[in-house]
Amino acid sequence: MTALITAKDLQTELTGDAPPTLLDVRYEVGGPPGRPAYDAGHLPGAVYIDLDADLAGPPGAGGRHPLPHLAEFGAAMRRAGVRARHPVVVYDGGQGWAAARAWWLLRYTGHPAVRVLDGGLAAWTGPLTTRAPTPSPGDFAPEPGGLPLLDAAGAVALAGRGVLLDARSAERYRGEVEPIDPVAGHIPGAVSAPTGDNLNADGTFRPPRELAERFASLGAVPGTEVGVYCGSGVSAAQQVLALTLTGVEAALYVGSWSQWCADPSRPVARA
Repeated sequence: MTALITAKDLQTELTGDAPPTLLDVRYEVGGPPGRPAYDAGHLPGAVYIDLDADLAGPPGAGGRHPLPHLAEFGAAMRRAGVRARHPVVVYDGGQGWAAARAWWLLRYTGHPAVRVLDGGLAAWTGPLTTRAPTPSPGDFAPEPGGLPLLDAAGAVALAGRGVLLDARSAERYRGEVEPIDPVAGHIPGAVSAPTGDNLNADGTFRPPRELAERFASLGAVPGTEVGVYCGSGVSAAQQVLALTLTGVEAALYVGSWSQWCADPSRPVARA
């Protein structure tokens, strides 16, 4: 199963005998909460998922968006109607960051059939509703290990033997600006690879061939060990998804820069 679904194909599936479970994961870094936007209009049948509450644990030593406790994540997914073998489609307002975080977490915890709506809500041309559904409880029980995961030590080690991609903006990578975290710069050995370069102007993902050429120019090709980090493990999930479209399996450093720079003993590179 591909990691993406087009709005046209989703419309067709939603009218079928076994429509996918829909999750609305609208979220903006430093922006307003996604719930009001969901209440103002969402895809029919979509359940709202709060990234901070449902897809991350409390901020702290693990970074701004560490992994959630599995029991709490599983409970949130079951409340949303997620079933173990039934297809799930996730979407956000654009960029694919939050939707990819949900995609990654579900795949990491063993769900076999998760897709991201390509282009997010902006690509949807069907009707919207303000009515929140009341789904039947799901049965999904998360089991970690479905996708590769990095910690801080693993990330810097991978940078020395493979390719570690920094998914933040080039300015943050170079240490010229840092609007969120207390230290500017990047993990030594990491390569700058902003997530914006994965998308077309309309917010959909670039074709796999173009993405493959982009990542190949950075050294990320099939057979190479690849890892990705960002500020707090959200936008990096979009990069992992983009790499998946090219046949490259990449490990996610969930703690990312927010965890790395919180330890003053860890080295910082600027360039």
